[in-house]
Order: sequence, then C-alpha cells, then structure tokens
Amino acid sequence: MEEQGSRRRPLPVLLLWVNGLMTFGFVGARQQTELCNESLMLEKLPACGKFFEEMMKKVDSKKWCNLTEFIMYYDNFTQCTEREANNASCFWPNPLAEGFITGIHKQFFSNCTSEKVHWEDPPDEILITLILIPVMLTCAMITLVVWCSKRSDILV
Repeated sequence: MEEQGSRRRPLPVLLLWVNGLMTFGFVGARQQTELCNESLMLEKLPACGKFFEEMMKKVDSKKWCNLTEFIMYYDNFTQCTEREANNASCFWPNPLAEGFITGIHKQFFSNCTSEKVHWEDPPDEILITLILIPVMLTCAMITLVVWCSKRSDILV
C-alpha cells in the first residue's frame, strides 16, 4: 500500500514539469520576442522585387496574366519577402510587406482583369423543381418519423 502512495506523488510533479515545458515553448514553438525592425525590412524587400523584375523580363509581357508562365518566379518572390520579413523579426504577411507586394502587383498585373460572369436565374420550371424536391422530401421524412413513432409495436 505504501508503494502505491509513493508512486502517485511524482505524477502531479511530472505533469507540472511537462506543462512548464509546453508553456515555455520547449516543444518546438518559437515565440517572437524581438520587435519588428520595419526600416530593415523595407530596406531589404526591394531586392526581392528587383530579382522578380529580372525574372519577369524572361516572360513575354503578353503572358504576364497567365500564372503558369511565371509561377516559379512568383513563388521565389513570395519566399524572399517572407524570409526578409522574418530576418527583420517581423511577422509575414504584415501591412508593410503587403503594401510592397501590392506595388509589385500593380507594376506587373494591372492589365490582368478577370472577366465578370453575368449570373442569371434558371428558368422557372427548373427553379420550382429545385425548390419543391427538398421540401417534399422533408415532409415525407417527417411523416415517416411520426408514423413510425406511433407504431411502437413494430419497433419491439
């Protein structure tokens, strides 16, 4: 009996120790304690834009709206901006980085407009059918449930 009592005492201590490890981030979570150096980030981001601009020169300007033509360059640009923001101890995305990325978008993709689709209602016959089928199924299911609940003899 005494052995069981002594084995139970270390369990709360062990649980407190594990909780402490998790609270202080020893399980892989990194907490950001440094302040964001916005001026350093704004100083480094144009290098990412310059590299992206050089890569986009390889793509015909008529194909700038086709993402499959330059997806790798854009991915490198995104990773570069994220890396530079993190190096400056800033979160990514943040308003300053988003402003920079928006400027790049305006420079390269301002002529890429999506065609607006004009949505129309379906014909009345189809619309009435699409509305009535679920309503009728719901009524049928309610009727079936009520009917089965009144006939308790078949459920036993």
